[in-house]
Amino acid sequence: MKRVIVLGSTGSIGTQALQVISASADLTVVGLSCGSQVPLLLEQATALGVEHVAVTDENAAAMVRRGLYPELQVFAGPGAAAQLVQNVEADIVLNSIVGFAGLQATIEALRAGLVLALANKESLVCAGALVGKLIDQQGGLLIPVDSEHSALFQLVSAAGHEGVSSVVITASGGPFFGKNRSELARVTKDEALAHPTWSMGPKITIDSATLVNKGLEVIEAHHLFDLPYDRIEVIVHRQSVVHGMARMVDGAVLAHLGVADMRVPIAYALHYPERMSLNTTPLDLAAVGHLDFAPPDQETFPAIRLAREAGTRGDRAACAFNAANEVAVRAFLEGRLSFLGISELLERVLEFSGSGDFETYEEVADVDLESRRTAQMAIPSIG
Repeated sequence: MKRVIVLGSTGSIGTQALQVISASADLTVVGLSCGSQVPLLLEQATALGVEHVAVTDENAAAMVRRGLYPELQVFAGPGAAAQLVQNVEADIVLNSIVGFAGLQATIEALRAGLVLALANKESLVCAGALVGKLIDQQGGLLIPVDSEHSALFQLVSAAGHEGVSSVVITASGGPFFGKNRSELARVTKDEALAHPTWSMGPKITIDSATLVNKGLEVIEAHHLFDLPYDRIEVIVHRQSVVHGMARMVDGAVLAHLGVADMRVPIAYALHYPERMSLNTTPLDLAAVGHLDFAPPDQETFPAIRLAREAGTRGDRAACAFNAANEVAVRAFLEGRLSFLGISELLERVLEFSGSGDFETYEEVADVDLESRRTAQMAIPSIG
């Protein structure tokens, strides 16, 4: 029986991960974490018999500490998830925390040499070199949970790295595929949150609308598969049937196809190298009928280009890119920044960012904080 800590258990990935674990005879949950959704966290802990939880919001954590749940050990504060990983014996950590906040827990899981099922792409975007060094030093294993990178991981593993010429990341195109910049200037928050395929949290959904998510995934793929940026492609595939492709050195193209169900990559990561039988809808290729692909419009949606530029400069620039995006998305959702202003803010912050990689988490945190300050100061001039 493998012991699993689920970080971000109240979010979309976390709740589906608990469904997968509950249906498995090989897995048990030993720790849960959330940001502030304590009622759902407590419901999960009670149902699964979990005795260790982490809550990032200290005020929310106080609800648990009032003696109502004396059986629970509670870690609280910004570093709570990392403390949970440090103090609870586990075999697997599934990190589905959204944003830079998930990096510290990623580092602690890898320091302990655990299997890390990673849905927090920002860990690799902001500190890919540091993460890679920890894996080499401690012997841990990182299995991507994002549907695209899970697909690519399976393809590259099956074909062998030496047989792969390049990889292709597919994109749904978000809710604004085909629109021009003048149309995007009038975009509302509700329109941006209406994703055509996936049900995700607000931050990830906005990233999909701007195609920032594909930019982040390009950087992530660079670190996961040790490929130069010119061998990582992005293509729009509206049907979301093909989750990734790998071009072979002999010209063949291997593709991973499946229904749009996040439980599939979650189950694969948690049971690797085995596969778990899931009650999913089989892919009906005859019903699909045809598969359509198109190049991304990088003039209207410059995020992929900006992410590539950041990635080629190293983790310092990539960290600044991510920090600026997190600030920009929040400002857009709060009505302080326009939709087009998101990419403008990214470009502005990148102008002031450094180059090179990091040696410590503290260095990463310093660049993240400074980049957020730069982004906040630039918002009023962009609007």
